[in-house]
Amino acid sequence: MECVFCQIVAGKLPSDIIYQDDEVIAFRDINPQSPTHVLIIPRKHIASLAELAEGEASLMGHMVNIANQLATKEGVAQNGYRLVVNCGQEGGQLVPHLHLHLLGGRQLSGTMG
Repeated sequence: MECVFCQIVAGKLPSDIIYQDDEVIAFRDINPQSPTHVLIIPRKHIASLAELAEGEASLMGHMVNIANQLATKEGVAQNGYRLVVNCGQEGGQLVPHLHLHLLGGRQLSGTMG
């Protein structure tokens, strides 16, 4: 079965896309954990951060750069925001497709697990 994020990339599932280019798509999380909760995903299926090949390292830099741009666009850059990558089941990754969470718009908890 094709992953849910691959279906979004292919246009088979609706999503609130707020950014896209040749490498990544960014859209609002359907179960937001903060007022601003955006997911930035690669168009290419990569199961997790652990599956990122050495030649794909620049992709993470691009994803972070897009997250920074979106934080400004979403109005959370000045007060602060959090970027999160969960890796694997015990790391809290629910969808087996590499993704970066951009969270902001409220005081976030200081606990990380």
